[in-house]
Order: sequence, then structure tokens, then C-alpha cells
Amino acid sequence: MQVVPELETGGAEQTTLDVARAVIAAGGKALVASRGGRMAARLENDGGQLIALPMQTKNPLRMVGNAARLAQLIRREKVSIVHARSRAPAFSALWAARATGTPFVATYHGVYKAKSALKRWYNAVMTRGDLVIANSEYTRDHILAEHGLDPAKMVTIPRGVDLERFDPAQVSDERVTELQRAWGLAASDARTKILLAGRLTRIKGHLTIIEAAAKLKAQGLSDFVILFAGDDQGRVEYRQELISAIAAAGLQQEIRIVGHCSDMPAAYLLSDLAILPTIVPESFGRAAVEPQAMGRPVIASSHGGTTETVVGGVTGWLAAPGDAEAWAVALRQAIALGPDGRARMGKAGAERSRRLYSVDAMCAATLAAYERVLEAHS
Repeated sequence: MQVVPELETGGAEQTTLDVARAVIAAGGKALVASRGGRMAARLENDGGQLIALPMQTKNPLRMVGNAARLAQLIRREKVSIVHARSRAPAFSALWAARATGTPFVATYHGVYKAKSALKRWYNAVMTRGDLVIANSEYTRDHILAEHGLDPAKMVTIPRGVDLERFDPAQVSDERVTELQRAWGLAASDARTKILLAGRLTRIKGHLTIIEAAAKLKAQGLSDFVILFAGDDQGRVEYRQELISAIAAAGLQQEIRIVGHCSDMPAAYLLSDLAILPTIVPESFGRAAVEPQAMGRPVIASSHGGTTETVVGGVTGWLAAPGDAEAWAVALRQAIALGPDGRARMGKAGAERSRRLYSVDAMCAATLAAYERVLEAHS
């Protein structure tokens, strides 16, 4: 049983579905305790079962209630392993696992900051089980430094990309054309198309890109269009801040907020390159690997897990986080490289991502970690 706050969008949520599918393929039963969301239908279509609980809550009383319900579920369904993927639900999951004597695994999906002893204790719930999975070497180093965990209780399993889904050969021209229309792009639009895929939140660096684009336009370069594809998830004020910043910079023709996209493979094919300008380090950064699998070069912030997944000068560029001038330079270089140069770089990225970051490899390693924990309990 995996435990995650919700199934709306995001890397942890996608990994939850990937592992659930692998468990089912291996002959097991995949339960996911979560508030649910738009990805729940995919879980159930794959043969998984959603256990609808308010796992997103941070209310202590509701967390205790969740723990009691999870313990009942574990006993009734004969759950053999509990896997938590976020801190708040991890408390309920850990309590339930201990109450039932069930092995507990947690994946450290992000580099959680701690400015107090209380926050460090809160974060450490992810290290209190039988095994901790780090989603990158960057995350592993953080866990060791922050929590002093025994390295023998850890394993690094990079996130995987569904190479069947993110395969250019599997995306029809019709899908790309449909998305092009939905985003208001003319078929004759020959501008360099740059995709920033990610929810509309400040840490994703949208404002850095608006400032960088303004610098490019001031230098006489405007033959590009930047697409912000992502859900605001209720962050209406931030969305409006972006709209105002775009208007103030006179970039209404160069930057578009296109909303949530359910067909990311088509989005990457529609684009000429992808960008990941996070101002806070990504622990892994699936949005830097997926476009590479689709043959698109990437510009990413030079911190966190993306320094492992993007090879500067080979599969893309690395730019200083939050530095609009550095991003303007990288964007100019990517645009100037032209279609043929970007295609060569995209090919290198595709070969590397398919070698290192397949979802099959990630799932196989996760199932092997489960076996390791179960053998230790037997």
C-alpha cells in the first residue's frame, strides 16, 4: 500500500502510479491511500485501488483517525508493505504500520528544509522506517547530512520516465496539431517554442523567465514564444502576478500561460526545447528528463538533481537559479543553435535518458527494495 496526499499532478504522484502498475504486473495487489484527484482514474484503469482518505491533512486529530483506518485496512487486506511518499501522511502510515507489525518504507521525494529542531523532527518521519529510498544522489547526500542516517538503511533509486509514453514515435501528428490549436499557435508559427512545464508556483521560476525574456526582447530578439504549461492549483494571486509581469514587460506575444496539459508527450514534440528554471533545488526533476526522452534539449537551473540529469553542453544547458541574465544568455544560445543543432543535442539527451532513467528500471529497483525489506522481516 502506497500513501500519498493526493493524486492531482506531480512527480511523486506519477511515481506512485508507476510502482502500482509494476506491483500489479508482478502479481500483487496495489492499494493507494490518498485524497484522490485527476490521476485516480489512471490508477484504477491500471488495476489499482484508491483508498479515499484525507491523507493530505496536517490536523493531528485527523492524522490519528487516518492511522486507525489504515491499520484496519492493513489487517483486512493483508497488506505486506506500507510505502509513504510524503511527510504528513507518513505519520499516519508509520503509526499504522507499527500497530500492525507491517514493514514501512518511505521515499524522500524532496529536499525538505528545516530551520528549527521541530521541523527537523517533522521531516525525519521519512527516515524512521525499515528503508529510505532517495530519488537522486543529491537527495541521498542531503539525508545523510541532515539526519545522520545509517547508509545501510538507504537506497538511491532515480525516478523513471515511462519510455513507452514518452516516445516520439508514439505521438501522432493529430495530437500535436490539437494541442497547437488549443494553445492558439498557428501552424505557420515558426518561432522557437520554449516550454516551461510545471505547476504555477513561485519556486518554478516563472518570474526569472519573464525577466530573461524581457532582456532578450530589449536586445532585439523576439523570434520565440514561451509556454507556461501548468495548473495554478488555486494560486490565483500568483497567476495574476505573472499576467501583470508579462504585460508590464510587453511580452504578451512572447509568453503565454496555457494552463494544465494532460498530453505532455505532445507538448514536448510541439516545443523546440524545455526549460526548468527552479529557484529551489529539485530533488530529481522529472520535467528535465521527460523532454530529453522526447529528443528535446533542456535548460535547467544549476542546482539539485538536475545537475545529474542534464549534461551542460551535451544534452542542454545549466543556468544559475534566479539569475535572469544567465537565463537570457542560455536562451539566446539555445535559440541561436537552430533546429539542426538542437536536434543533435536532443538525440544525445534521448540516448542518455533512455539508458539511465527508464520507469522499468525504477520499478524493478523498487520491487527489489520491497523484497529486501520483506526478507529482513521474515
